Amino acid sequence: MQDIIISNPGKFKQKLKKFVEAGHSNFHILSDFDRTLTKAFYKSKKASAIISYLRKDKGRYLTEDYSEKAHILFDKYHPIEINPNIDIKEKKEKMYEWWKKHKELLIESGFNKQLVQQAIKNMISEESLDFRENYLKFFKLLNENNIPLIIMSSSLGDLIEEFIKQKNLLTNNIQVIANIFEFNNKGKAIGIKKIIHVFNKHEMELKTLPIYKELLKRKNVLLLGDSIGDLGMIEGFPYENLIKIGFLNENQEESLELYKKSFDVIITNDSSFDYINELLKKIIS
Repeated sequence: MQDIIISNPGKFKQKLKKFVEAGHSNFHILSDFDRTLTKAFYKSKKASAIISYLRKDKGRYLTEDYSEKAHILFDKYHPIEINPNIDIKEKKEKMYEWWKKHKELLIESGFNKQLVQQAIKNMISEESLDFRENYLKFFKLLNENNIPLIIMSSSLGDLIEEFIKQKNLLTNNIQVIANIFEFNNKGKAIGIKKIIHVFNKHEMELKTLPIYKELLKRKNVLLLGDSIGDLGMIEGFPYENLIKIGFLNENQEESLELYKKSFDVIITNDSSFDYINELLKKIIS
């Protein structure tokens, strides 16, 4: 496949052989959400992260000044997030600062359960965001073979779960670890349990999940991410074999060598689930 780059073909072949020999009962997937499971570009434009939809139209879901304040934060911190020349320590500090300010802004701006449901309904009907092409086969293969999909994201878990639910894909094998708000009895957000950003995912321990005992029986892991920071998702988990697939969506020329050092497979040009689906079929067969 033209958009697939395998960093070390010999090493990758050995890893895949171990996955195939162990079978899908010893296997699970750990994945980021935005621009990993979802498209990075949609209708010839850069796709928005799921959370950014809330600031798309001024005053549509939140207070009148929310969009402007959120855009100011984005313009300040996003260039730091995607700059390959800034070290991880500095990025961690800046991303925590960004997400703390943004979550506080969301609460101040009236974030609530009702707007989550309505925003996702509108997002889907307006086709503002979607999964990568051939996603139905991906989710079907996982569900039919009872393969856990753990989604770990620095976005809002309330939005992600609602999006998957309204796409009729929220099955028992899917678990979401993300920023989850605390709501009062009227459904209004009053706090957030823990701040997760793209560079501190290693702190979000899988063992807090109800499914953790099952994951311990499935120590072959396929990790999917679009950022170097996504590699931290696996830290602390006693895996036996790990295949890392990175979606390189931006700054391809500048970042390719770093991605080749970090991931076993790099998928470029916002490609579909086809390659991953082929891997799944080999592991399941």
